[in-house]
Amino acid sequence: MEIGIALPQYGTHARADRIAGFARDAEEAGFDSFWVGDRVLTPVAPSDLYPGHTPENPYPHQYKTFLDPLTVLTVAAGATSRARLGMSTLNGPWYPPALLARSLTSLDQVSGGRLDVGLGIGWLRDEYTAVGADFRKRGALLDELLDVLHGIWTQEEFGHRGPHWTIPAAHVGLRPVQPAGPPVYLGGFSPVALRRVGRRATGWVGAVLPPGAAEGLWDVARRAAEEAGRDPEALRRRIRCNPGPGATADAIAALLEGVRATGADGCFVDLQQSVDSPDEALELGVKVLGLLRG
Repeated sequence: MEIGIALPQYGTHARADRIAGFARDAEEAGFDSFWVGDRVLTPVAPSDLYPGHTPENPYPHQYKTFLDPLTVLTVAAGATSRARLGMSTLNGPWYPPALLARSLTSLDQVSGGRLDVGLGIGWLRDEYTAVGADFRKRGALLDELLDVLHGIWTQEEFGHRGPHWTIPAAHVGLRPVQPAGPPVYLGGFSPVALRRVGRRATGWVGAVLPPGAAEGLWDVARRAAEEAGRDPEALRRRIRCNPGPGATADAIAALLEGVRATGADGCFVDLQQSVDSPDEALELGVKVLGLLRG
């Protein structure tokens, strides 16, 4: 199982001057991949609660400071040569597809073909309001975005006319390093989301869930792949682990051993809510990596 770590991006870890060094040291320590998330704002009076939170504590307080995910990955790409670069997840419906395709293709080139695109639809209506996207149509927006990305990455000339975006037919000169474009993983925790994974994606970027829940969702994706004429055995899983404050290396390693036991292809640990600084996160992450690698 591949093992990754979240890059310094939010809360007290939002240190632009530490991204390159963190990525370089983490790659040297043996991590296989680096990960970022996507938040555009933290509202004073939020429209929705972060899963598992209360009105008194509507979302992790660390979310009040958040570096741009593509910028963070670009810095990490320039400082490393081997580790994959992933997103868990970029909120696809926020972005005009033509611009996102340009950014992702450029990042795939900058990284030498190490990009894994992770797309989701988010959970906070206020963020959709802020970027001018329709929260009610987020699933349809994601589907259309996937159509555009596939077209731009696989065709020499491409145009698109859909319900939400129109792109005049144009020459596509900017090509990704990876044939047919970077692998696309999709997030989500509903049957609808997992059916989309099975029909359209390389795989699922999930999270550590209660026993049985992840397996049930994964079965939905596999069945959807088979119904779409795709090979369910080719689907891949990359699972996020979000330890809370005070989590020990032994406890985190035990969680990730549980992920490995499910047959997941990869996992990564986000320690930005566990410790206060990038240096502490790297130190703890290296201890976890050592326990997992034995």
